[in-house]
Amino acid sequence: MNSELKNNLVWPDYKNCIANLPNSILKKLGAGPVGDTLPLADKYLEKDYKNIVLLLLDGMGKSILERHLKEDGAFRTHLAGIYQSVFLSTTVAATTSAMSGLQPCEHSWLGWECYYPSVDKNITVFTNQIQGTEEQAADYNVPWTVTPYENIISKIKKTGKDAYLIAPFTEPELDGIEKICGKIKELCDKPGQKSIYAYWKEPDGLLHRHGCGSDEVHEALINMENVVSKLAGELEDTLIFVTADHGHLDNDFVVLQDYPDLCDCLVRLPSLEPRVLNLFVKEEKKEYFEKEFNKLFGDSFILMPMEEAIEKKLFGTGKPHKEFRGMLGNYLAIATGKLSIFFNEERWKSMHGSVTADEVLIPLIVFQSEGRFSD
Repeated sequence: MNSELKNNLVWPDYKNCIANLPNSILKKLGAGPVGDTLPLADKYLEKDYKNIVLLLLDGMGKSILERHLKEDGAFRTHLAGIYQSVFLSTTVAATTSAMSGLQPCEHSWLGWECYYPSVDKNITVFTNQIQGTEEQAADYNVPWTVTPYENIISKIKKTGKDAYLIAPFTEPELDGIEKICGKIKELCDKPGQKSIYAYWKEPDGLLHRHGCGSDEVHEALINMENVVSKLAGELEDTLIFVTADHGHLDNDFVVLQDYPDLCDCLVRLPSLEPRVLNLFVKEEKKEYFEKEFNKLFGDSFILMPMEEAIEKKLFGTGKPHKEFRGMLGNYLAIATGKLSIFFNEERWKSMHGSVTADEVLIPLIVFQSEGRFSD
């Protein structure tokens, strides 16, 4: 195993991760949690508030926070603690857990691209496109049809309370953190108790394009900290959780297609992520594939039989979705160092998805305004 990071691996903890946070909010609002709550958040929810806000900043993991923001700045002085992403530590899996309270094995939104047995295709999950193309996977949305889930906004509304989703994928005009926070304030100023889930896509995109130490990321994070802390100072009777879905790691990479002997062992191209690949290996090629993969990449990846990954409950401890096992293949390649194995057209300076501390550990930042809500 890669010596520089071998002592820096963080395996999933489904009692201390982003899937637990929404369950704390669901429990507080009487909406019925679907899993364990997050003790770190529960203590802040002992009080009653008019507004409970969960703001997720994509990619702002612990290491990114500490690298770019000052110890005496608003985010780090309001840091309640460090907890974890899910496995995979990636936007599809983690934000779905944040939106649903479910673990990845339960919702089966596992990575940027997933294999769906019902259509026998690798599909880019958020766009419903066939892997590596702009062609729609079907005349219906495959992920939402095959692996639907109920989000926390819907669950809270069923109790008669107000709940809102704020995100650029639902309102494209919300194209900056200033507009996201403006919308949060607009809703918080309305009368009545409410919960808000807000999502902003940065610094993730900047990290991918420019790397973890870039000026672009630095400037964006300082601006986010300023805008969010200003919002917190303007609100009354409000609890704000600021968190991330995962962290980031500057990576080196290879391209799988440059190894034709390995590709010849596969039934189809991998899916999930370049830092955690699910592999459908031909039965008669397993022995050769294991030997060759480990010879090439054994210092940077763990090649794990899928049944072992399931037994270790890497994807969660809950009841697996009926589609879950069929989506996975027979091997999992898990990055332990800085190397990523790309298998599509994208090439990024920084990545995430695996089990290094930089990718897994995320902050829980808490702002509390004065006042106590009463019915």
